[in-house]
Amino acid sequence: MDGNGRWAKARRKPRLMGHRAGAKTLDNVMRYCREAGIRYLTVYAFSTENWKRSKAEVSGLMKLLSSFIKSKEKTLVKERVSFRVVGRRSDLSPKLQREIAALEEKTAGGDFTLVVALSYGGRAEIVDAAKAWAASGANGELTEEEFSKFLYAPDIPDPDLIIRTSGECRTSNFLMWEAAYSEWYFTDVLWPDFDRAEFEKALESYSRRERRMGGRLK
Repeated sequence: MDGNGRWAKARRKPRLMGHRAGAKTLDNVMRYCREAGIRYLTVYAFSTENWKRSKAEVSGLMKLLSSFIKSKEKTLVKERVSFRVVGRRSDLSPKLQREIAALEEKTAGGDFTLVVALSYGGRAEIVDAAKAWAASGANGELTEEEFSKFLYAPDIPDPDLIIRTSGECRTSNFLMWEAAYSEWYFTDVLWPDFDRAEFEKALESYSRRERRMGGRLK
């Protein structure tokens, strides 16, 4: 969900105003996904590298997430949306960790899953999975299937399509293991301006792809 800061700067507003606008876009995109029959949406909300940003911006983002949790709880439960967080939770404040865990418990078993990547990094996830596997004392040969069980959310399917907004054409450490064979869609549209038309363009682009998963079509 890239481009919140640039969206705000272009309007001579504080960066946090861009993040708030981005939160509204997330509400819309969740609706678009459900109407299209998509069952999983993972959003990159805050990376392990984002901790390097100013204290004011980081604090504002954490407060925005806490506000999202409190304001959306009833709606998520009513609409059967499962809320999940992946990332290094220990980096978060104890209060925010408790709020996340409570919402995950209340929304478990929904028809649609919203996954928020928070204090997340693809490399960090792989390192954490390797440590978890080593600590498990597992014996035998380590396979990809076995290793994947130690990722943050092994029960969630790998993404079919990943959308990167704001004109940046890089993966930025997002779902490095899970995205091995995902299709990518890059758009110049800033995240707060990402609307239904752009969402449908992404799906249309995806529908024209031939997904061979490293193999060849006969």
